Amino acid sequence: MSANSAETTEQLDVVLVKAGRTKIRYPAELVGDDGNHITVRAAWAGEGVRDFGFVRFEPGDAFTEHYWRDRWYAVKEVRAGDGTLKGWYCDITRPALRSGAELVVEDLDLDLWRSADGTDVLRLDEDEFAESGLTERDPEAAGAAMTALDELEVFASVDGGLESLLA
Repeated sequence: MSANSAETTEQLDVVLVKAGRTKIRYPAELVGDDGNHITVRAAWAGEGVRDFGFVRFEPGDAFTEHYWRDRWYAVKEVRAGDGTLKGWYCDITRPALRSGAELVVEDLDLDLWRSADGTDVLRLDEDEFAESGLTERDPEAAGAAMTALDELEVFASVDGGLESLLA
C-alpha cells in the first residue's frame, strides 16, 4: 500500500442493550462481516479498571469481538495492552442486528469466561438470569440462552474449541 493511499477503516458503534435500555455504547473497527458473522475490534470501553476476581479489564486492553446473526452468543477475545492473551469473555445474547453503522446486541445476563491457559471455564451471572424473569416472559428465548451457554461451555472446555467457532 502506498503512503498516499486513502485507506479508511469502517467504524461501527456497538450498542449493548439490557432490559430494554442501552447498557453501553462504544466505537469499534469493523474487521469483517460475511452476512452472518460480524467481527469488530475495540478498546476496553469501561471506565477505569474492572476487576472480576478471575480477570481484570483495564485501559489498554483490546477486544476482538465476534457476533452472529443466527447465534445466541458473542465471543470476545481479550488481550492486554502488550498483546498477551487474557482469555475469552462470552456473552449470551439474542442474535446480533446490524443497521448501517450500528451493531445492536441484547444481553441476556448469562456469561462465560475461559482463561487463556484453559484452566478456568466459569459460568457467570446465572443468578441475574434467574432474577431477570426471562423464563416467564419469553420461555423460548430463555431456553435458547441456556442452550447457548451449555454449548459454549463445551467448546471452552476443549483446547482450541472457542477458536474453532471463530474461524
